[in-house]
Amino acid sequence: MEIKNLAVGIDIEDIKRFDKYSVDRNNRFLEKIYTKSEIDYCFSYKTPAKHLAARYCAKEACVKSLTKLGIKDVYYNQIEVFRDNYGGVSIRLINKKKYSHLILQVSLSHSKDTAVANVLAIEPI
Repeated sequence: MEIKNLAVGIDIEDIKRFDKYSVDRNNRFLEKIYTKSEIDYCFSYKTPAKHLAARYCAKEACVKSLTKLGIKDVYYNQIEVFRDNYGGVSIRLINKKKYSHLILQVSLSHSKDTAVANVLAIEPI
């Protein structure tokens, strides 16, 4: 594969920032940032904050990488972080067919207090 453009984005967040969110309240924020699948996934865990934080980092890192490619019309709820068929984490753009040619790679991690994500955006020729 020949590459036309390549861009990377990274983000780090305090997990405590996401402790206040629940499916019973703060739904407006959650729906503005996350897809329904992401909300369901995060709240399937006893401690959803670290999962929310990691996915937020991925979205922010994705926006940063896309901006470096000149793409500025993608919003957080159009970026979905999901478990792929191999049990790993992948990322995709939803309802953005004009960017379907892009290849997005994501790496997530979290400690007790912080979450981090790195996204590589590849634009093939």
